[in-house]
Parts: sequence; C-alpha cells; structure tokens
Amino acid sequence: MPRHSRDVLIRLIGLFKLVKALLLIAVGIGALSLRHNHDGAIAAWIHALVFDPHGRLFHEAVEKISGLDTRQLAGIAIGSLVYAAVFTIEGVGLLLRRGWAEVLTVIITTSFIPLEVYELIEHRSWMKIGVIVVNALIVVYLVRRLRREGHWPFHRRSRLGELR
Repeated sequence: MPRHSRDVLIRLIGLFKLVKALLLIAVGIGALSLRHNHDGAIAAWIHALVFDPHGRLFHEAVEKISGLDTRQLAGIAIGSLVYAAVFTIEGVGLLLRRGWAEVLTVIITTSFIPLEVYELIEHRSWMKIGVIVVNALIVVYLVRRLRREGHWPFHRRSRLGELR
C-alpha cells in the first residue's frame, strides 16, 4: 500500500478518535448540567438534540436519566471526560503521525474490546456490533502497520526508540 494512502487511513482513525472524544465531552457536560438542574437540563438537552418528545426512545431515555442521582451523574461525567482525554491524546497523536500514538491506540483499543463484548452480551444492538468490528479492524491495521515498519514494541527487531 502506498505511503500516502496509509497516512490517510491513520488520519481517518485519528479523526474517528476525536469524534469519539467530542461525543464523550458532550456526555460529560450533559451529566454535569443534569446534576444542578435535573428537569430543566433534560428538557434543554432534548430540544438541543432534536429528539421526538413523543417517541418510545425519548421516553426510555428520560426514564433512565431521571433515575440517576447526583453521585451517579458525577461518575458518568468524570468517566466520560477521562475517556475523552484519552481519545483526544490518541487522535491528535495519530493526526500528527506519531508512532507512539499508534502503539497507544493499539493498547487502549484492545483493552476496550472485552468491555464492549460484555456490553454486547448484556444489551445487544447493531451499533455495538459495529463499534466492536471497527475497533478490531483498527487494531489489526495498526499492528500490521507497526510490524511492517519495524515499530512494533513486542517484535525482536523493534525500533521503539525511533517512535519520535
């Protein structure tokens, strides 16, 4: 594969990580805003996200969110923002085409796959299957790329010190 197309794939993976970070930041901010003004904040988020207020998904979401206390909302906010920071580091590193970011992305993405599979078993959805498939493809691609370029840290001839 030509170097240019490999760079495009790395940048697409970096953008994918940054989109995930932005979504998690929105979840974190949303959870923080719900802690202070539960009912008003739910209504504001519903209108901002253009949900159908008469739909089944809307009512299920409101029911679940309404059942959370401030401590649970704080946990969701903190967890979301921490994961967003990790995805931001990965995404920016990949966009800058840093070898360390590729290794970090392989390690972190691989570590999430068992949790995603567990979630899939508990609550099946096509979206979760899609996320698992995309993450597995990212890991396979990055491991093959790192091995081919001699940067895979678990390879005998690794040039890990050259990962800029």
